[in-house]
Amino acid sequence: MSKESAGNFFEDFKLGQEIVHATPRTVTVGDVSLFTALYGSRFAVQSSDAFAQAIGYPTAPIDDMLTFHIVLGKTVPDISRNAIANLGYADMRFLKAVYPGDTLSTTTEIIGLKENSNRKNGTVYVRSTGRNQRAEPVLAFSRWVMVNKRDERAPAPEPHVPELIAEVEPSRLGEALPSLKLGAYDYALAGSAKRWGDYKVGDKIDHVDGQTIEEAEHQLATRLFQNTARVHFNQHIEAQGRFKRRIVYGGHVISIARALSFNGLANAFHLAAINGGRHVAPSFAGDTIYAWSEVIDKAELPGRTDMGALRLRLFAVKDRNCADFPGHKADGSYEDGVVLDLDCWVALPR
Repeated sequence: MSKESAGNFFEDFKLGQEIVHATPRTVTVGDVSLFTALYGSRFAVQSSDAFAQAIGYPTAPIDDMLTFHIVLGKTVPDISRNAIANLGYADMRFLKAVYPGDTLSTTTEIIGLKENSNRKNGTVYVRSTGRNQRAEPVLAFSRWVMVNKRDERAPAPEPHVPELIAEVEPSRLGEALPSLKLGAYDYALAGSAKRWGDYKVGDKIDHVDGQTIEEAEHQLATRLFQNTARVHFNQHIEAQGRFKRRIVYGGHVISIARALSFNGLANAFHLAAINGGRHVAPSFAGDTIYAWSEVIDKAELPGRTDMGALRLRLFAVKDRNCADFPGHKADGSYEDGVVLDLDCWVALPR
């Protein structure tokens, strides 16, 4: 009996299957420092223990995207090791702050399966939950992944495409935020005086700066998250594939865009939820990522007078600046260069 694992292929998944993923991960300040080195995120609450403690946190929480990467990374050996691409996300909620010293683990339920017409692969829909060492949920999300089949002749399961929530209702936001003492919130140190009330629906923000993806950095990042998908690492295999080169992990692009969004949204320090997201096109080493956001909704958080939420459409674009806000064409297709379309809620002081 084979002792090694090649990961699951499309025909290995069963509707309703529950998977406990291996290798719990204790988050350290070293992880936080490396994450900062990779993306340059500058949100003050995650950067400074003193700033965070002054407004009511026990210490600086880790960046929400680092929580996401670690929780998702646990799922890859079982869900997407043999993936062609991660296609999208839905109903992602950050449920509890995570701090250095916390240990994260992940479980997943298979909620949908659909073989593609070419019979070479299919789409797997999953719902994953990350928990800390006290078994408290810290993050829950759905995603769907295109996964290769081991044997094209293998029978396909009955297709089942789940109904995914298109929007996280504002009433479900804010669980990861402690009660904050905003009298101690220093806007000069945070980098902007702009609060929740200073933004209006329809505002478009060019985040101006760009970040070029380096081959070594995107692979280092993916290893940091213990993501084992071979499309990111194995040039020997990928040289024989469609693109002839390694694809950059989609979450790497999200983290770049999120870090770039500081310029224009410096006080949006908490990513409360992702309503949906699509990796419009692949990214590769050498691409330069720019980002822009549009405010598409505003909401009060239930029972809170300290924080409000903005619903953003965050676009990442490669090799073109965002002064003209590239997104959709008149026919609904994406403009050239768009690689990410992310619909998310962020929280910021009122």
